[in-house]
Amino acid sequence: MKRVSCAPARLSLIPALIVLILFLAAAGMISAQAPAVAPAVSLTQISSDPFTVPPGQHATEVEPHVLANGSTLVAAFQVGRIPASSPPGAGATDIGWATSTDGGNTWTHGFLPGLTVGEGSGPYSAASDPEVAYDAKHNVWMIASLPISNTSSTPAVVVSRSTDGGSTWNNPVSVDATSSNSDKNWIVCDSFSSSPYYGNCYVEWDNPSLDDLILMSTSSDGGLTWSSPAETTPTASFGIGGQPLVQPNGTVVVPIETNNMSSFVSTNGGASWSTPVTISNIQSHIDAGGIRSGPLPSAAIDGAGTVWVVWEDCRFRASCSTNDLVYSTSSNGTTWSTVTRVPIDPVTSSLDHFIPGIGIDPATSGTGAHVGIHFYWYSKSNCTSSTCELYVGYISSPNGGTTWNKPIKLAGPMKVTWLPNSQNGLMVGDYIATAFTNGVPHGVFAVATAKSGSTFNEATYTAQGLSVPVEGAVLSSANDKPLHKLSDKIEKEQPEKGIPPSRRANRSAK
Repeated sequence: MKRVSCAPARLSLIPALIVLILFLAAAGMISAQAPAVAPAVSLTQISSDPFTVPPGQHATEVEPHVLANGSTLVAAFQVGRIPASSPPGAGATDIGWATSTDGGNTWTHGFLPGLTVGEGSGPYSAASDPEVAYDAKHNVWMIASLPISNTSSTPAVVVSRSTDGGSTWNNPVSVDATSSNSDKNWIVCDSFSSSPYYGNCYVEWDNPSLDDLILMSTSSDGGLTWSSPAETTPTASFGIGGQPLVQPNGTVVVPIETNNMSSFVSTNGGASWSTPVTISNIQSHIDAGGIRSGPLPSAAIDGAGTVWVVWEDCRFRASCSTNDLVYSTSSNGTTWSTVTRVPIDPVTSSLDHFIPGIGIDPATSGTGAHVGIHFYWYSKSNCTSSTCELYVGYISSPNGGTTWNKPIKLAGPMKVTWLPNSQNGLMVGDYIATAFTNGVPHGVFAVATAKSGSTFNEATYTAQGLSVPVEGAVLSSANDKPLHKLSDKIEKEQPEKGIPPSRRANRSAK
């Protein structure tokens, strides 16, 4: 596998200026405005796009997700993103996978069979929105994805299964085969042996043609069959980007973006679902440069069952000029803590943060929870498509968010013009992820370099050498207060497939 070093940024400063900066820093007169480079951290490429078939934009890989169980990590991602201008106008040539069985030291990778025409053995024109789940009861790894067709109806979601630890994958099975309009699917399995619903797996998605109607489906046989028709919340609720999580007692909590950040739950193994409750209002700054992003939730659960949800938000920034990452936590999915800022940099900085992927070490919890967040950021929030500099960063907390370690720059700068186009903008993904193996955090994320002529150079990477240091976590947002109730006008997303929703109300515009 290709290994790329994450080298320190070059400095072109005269010695006297270096001395002055060191003096000011020691005196506490300047603050770090950007994540620091970590010399011990290196990047490892875990996959790349080998396809050349149209209409995919090659070579591109976007929107990765990763999950861990023991020393095994399984990642999934879109390969060969299809531009909005070419039918079907969304999705990717296929879904790729990468598996490590030694805690992220080495990886094997491939592409899901039986899914797309572009891969060569499937019926669908494209696929999108891959996520990974693991069913401990049935010892099955699963990748859920969104099938897309130019010419015919498709299942709402399909699930590809692996029964050999993520080394090979079977042809996908359908979830709700009668639904042709779907978007933003997610999958999770109950792998707590003490849970009364141990072995249940849950898939969530929304129906864009019904104004993002929330739908759920359950499997109890390792993903071979799924409940039909899919259950919805009792009040026919609407939302997008739900990420179901399972607590040790079997309760399923689904953080989701409605017109607010919200959540709903099931306490009976998916037999019924509650009406969504509000976690918080959403106040977001539109990220510059034409990049595809937005305040979708990223969610994770600690070892005791506390749920964290993270999203981009501008309430701590003057005039909603840029986004922080913010979070809220809950022990039951119905009552949530006050929104708190992740202190990546001072609230006076010009950095813009978006597309977070949170993970929590499952061996930790509460005030001892080890939290890791990968994210993208711009060095200046008011940039343009020709000037924006895109980076990947990482930040961690060893004490459940009380304090945070200094953030680390993992990749960048990247120009947004190096990214493939999509129906919602230039794309690295709607989400990324963080997963822990034996106490070590691992993220997967898309990194791009300059094009080779008309050929893209965007692949899937992970960082080696990350940790959650217990000593030195000094950053805190305890004294930060929201400044306003402003927000940019909500962006109406075009779904991967189906009719765009009409219900998406505007937030209070600034």
